[in-house]
Amino acid sequence: MSNQSAYKSSSAYMARSVSIPFPAIDGGPDAKFKSVLFLNTCQSAASALSAIIYLYIRRRPGQSGQEMLGLVEPTLNSEMAANGNGHTHANGSSKHPHPKHPERVAHKRTKALLIACFRIAVLLTVAAPFGFAALSHISYPTMVLGKSCKLIPVMIANVFLYRRKFAAYKYLVVALVTAGITMFMGFSNEGASKKHANTELNRNGLLGITYVLINLALDGVINSTQDEIFSRFKITGQQMMFFTNFCSTIVTSSLAVLPLPYIPVIHPSHSTRPELAVALEFLRTHPSAVGPLLKFALTGAMGQLFIYETIQHFGSLTLV
Repeated sequence: MSNQSAYKSSSAYMARSVSIPFPAIDGGPDAKFKSVLFLNTCQSAASALSAIIYLYIRRRPGQSGQEMLGLVEPTLNSEMAANGNGHTHANGSSKHPHPKHPERVAHKRTKALLIACFRIAVLLTVAAPFGFAALSHISYPTMVLGKSCKLIPVMIANVFLYRRKFAAYKYLVVALVTAGITMFMGFSNEGASKKHANTELNRNGLLGITYVLINLALDGVINSTQDEIFSRFKITGQQMMFFTNFCSTIVTSSLAVLPLPYIPVIHPSHSTRPELAVALEFLRTHPSAVGPLLKFALTGAMGQLFIYETIQHFGSLTLV
């Protein structure tokens, strides 16, 4: 589960449903769906489509395609239409600055925005397999509790990467929430459930927790970078959702058609065949996996509309 699939319980639950063994129609043994790149391609493509549909429906009269996508600064008329009263709020003045070379400024803005979103896409591609692999070693409730500690890496990344400062009470809140979650994880497995917890830990549970920690660290960098993009480019949540998922689709689909070597967690298959071919072959012989795969993509796409809206207005720390 990635950062985007990563702060949403509905999508996380569907990821669990995709990670279970599926029966084969040819009488072969049950098998798990291991094509993480294909899984993330389906979700990012569905999310990009969901975002562009939302932006088109909410498009204002006279708004250009570039403005709809946030590639250029809003024009004076667009701002007046958005405010509904004929006044802008740019620096407290109704005058809109006119750069000497608007085409050059727009090109630089577009390039910088796409590069930033592409970086997030690469981080998402690396982070997602660790969250997905963790579910093979730890239970879903343990995974959710571990992901609930994401407040700490998000705050650390914001402070050290982008020099952001938070109110003193927020540091206290983060510490108390994380301590509470840790205590819940540590002391909830009493009585009959304690034996199950010890058994799970002996079955590579520590490895699963390590995967969660790596996923959390990458999520912290991703979330803090998203905050920086909102602050720098003044785009909407759905605009960032489109660009991030569009770039993610390009990255994951490009990797899926390449004959990648065996890479632990990131590409766990020993086959030299492209992952796209492997995934399609699996779906052909295990058709019962198609339903959960579609639900995973659709729930993630719908959930991200609300998630990016929340990040835009309240920031990633409040979202988490």
